[in-house]
Amino acid sequence: MRLELTRRTELALQALQTLDGARRRVKGAELAESVGSTPAFIAQVVAPLVDRGWVDSAPGPRGGYRSDGRLDDISLLDLIEAMEGATDTGECVLVDRLCRADEPCALHEPWTRARSALMAELSTTSISDVQS
Repeated sequence: MRLELTRRTELALQALQTLDGARRRVKGAELAESVGSTPAFIAQVVAPLVDRGWVDSAPGPRGGYRSDGRLDDISLLDLIEAMEGATDTGECVLVDRLCRADEPCALHEPWTRARSALMAELSTTSISDVQS
């Protein structure tokens, strides 16, 4: 059980917020510097954001990254799953198997309630609600 996010998710959040405040396309090197990363790593971080249409990317001398300006429409859960993968894999938190309601582990019910509350909070909190 892991209840922490990676640096990629932190950088993605910062990149979205930085791009949202920009009035022009931001070069990869400039974006990397503003969030404390490298151009190569920021390209990897921004790729899932581009894939989801949250960021526009254009190559060339006049290119760079630009936000689509919809941070209110992107939930923290959306961002986490874009960067970390699915949050509900069905894995049991106690033993190495799928956790099934018909064969529950000792923590199945409280964990299900806690997970539901966490997912509800993350899905109703937008990127624009978060201060980085």
